[in-house]
Amino acid sequence: MSAETSQANQDTKGADAIDEAIARGIDFDGTSIPEAKLELYNKVMGLEANRQRSGVSNTMRSRIVRIGAKHIPQEELNQMLNGAGFAELKEKEVAFYYGGK
Repeated sequence: MSAETSQANQDTKGADAIDEAIARGIDFDGTSIPEAKLELYNKVMGLEANRQRSGVSNTMRSRIVRIGAKHIPQEELNQMLNGAGFAELKEKEVAFYYGGK
């Protein structure tokens, strides 16, 4: 694997990869992200940045559920949430994240 390929693969991994690509205005395939898409994204993210938060623990749980459901089976995620002191998956979360699986 060349150094360029290794760098490209690394640039697409991790939690910050999307934010870094957006900041550069360049998609992972090297193409420019259209200005209209960047403007809309930045407008919506600006609105979100000004939204009052409900608490760190609630946000942590939401992120765990949203991302964990992509990688972890439902029962295992429920056990992990419970073991960490978070509420187990709600019916609407199960339907949304696991309903089609």
